[in-house]
Amino acid sequence: MAINPATYDMTVQRRADHSIDLIFKQNNGNPINLTGFTVASQVWDEKRIIKYADFTVAYTDRAAGKISISLTDTQTSTFKPEILKYDVALTNPSGLKEYYLEGNIFVSEGYTAWHQYTLLLQKILLK
Repeated sequence: MAINPATYDMTVQRRADHSIDLIFKQNNGNPINLTGFTVASQVWDEKRIIKYADFTVAYTDRAAGKISISLTDTQTSTFKPEILKYDVALTNPSGLKEYYLEGNIFVSEGYTAWHQYTLLLQKILLK
C-alpha cells in the first residue's frame, strides 16, 4: 500500500534542543502498532546535498503508535538560517519502507548567547 506522507512544517531555534511527539494512525483513526517497526528521520538542505542531522527516535508507546523525535543543541547549531527539509520513514517488520511525514524546517537564529558564547565575546571585546 502506498502512503501519501503527511506534511508538517516546523520552526527550530538554532543552538537549542528541539523535539516533537508523533502519533501514527491508520486511515480509520486507529493507531498503527509500531511493534517491530524501525523509524528514521533526517534533516537535509533543500537540494539534498548536505545532511545536517539524524533525529534521535524514542519509542514512547509502540502499541499506540507513539514516538518522539529530537535534535540536540549541538545538532541545531550546525543549521543555517534557511529552509531545511526533513522526513520520517518507517520500516515495517517485513522490510517495507515508506515515508509517513515530511516538511520544511524554518531555522530561527535566536539571540540569547549561552555561556560559552558570552565568554568568547568578552575575550574579543577585551582585546
